[in-house]
Amino acid sequence: MSESAAQQARRSTYRHGALREALLEAGVAMAREGGGPQAIVLREAARRASVAPNAAYTHFKDREALVQAVARYALARLAATMVAEQEAIAGTGDPAAAARARFHAVGIGYIRFAREEPGLFRTAFATQHDVSAVAEPAAAGPTGRSAIELLTESLDGLVEAGLLSPENRPGAEFLAWPTVHGLAYLAVDGPLRFLEPAQLDDLTTRLVEMLDRGI
Repeated sequence: MSESAAQQARRSTYRHGALREALLEAGVAMAREGGGPQAIVLREAARRASVAPNAAYTHFKDREALVQAVARYALARLAATMVAEQEAIAGTGDPAAAARARFHAVGIGYIRFAREEPGLFRTAFATQHDVSAVAEPAAAGPTGRSAIELLTESLDGLVEAGLLSPENRPGAEFLAWPTVHGLAYLAVDGPLRFLEPAQLDDLTTRLVEMLDRGI
């Protein structure tokens, strides 16, 4: 198929609703390649999708709208990574051990996502206007729950297992989240990025254990 024929085929598909997805895919690729939201350009997304720039405005009114869509995609991928960590937990007949493992998996998955997808990690959190954005449906992972909802669920599990007192439960999300995010940030953009992967793995494990003891 010639290049022009391929472009015509894509445009035919776009008329049936795939252009938005193609533009979003291009935006995600730019965030990954360029290391964050500053690399996302709407005109470049249109070029990669083989359409005129004006066609992109049908789906995204401006660059900021595309950046926000990429951020929601990134948040959904974050949630998916956390779910994958939870699903990898070995089965146990001990409810307390299971609850603790699920809580640890939330933090470990969060930091793993940041290390594996630094461009998307930066995009996810550099563009949000308020805390509600991280819990909206578009930010949900494969289970239908967002990253903050997975954290909330794991904390509730600690209470149910008798590992976290009900008195200490309110607001625990806003103690755990910034603590884990801090290590993730330092591992991606701070001095901890110079550590060996095994050292970061060890720090991650120790951090979630510290949180478990301290909440």
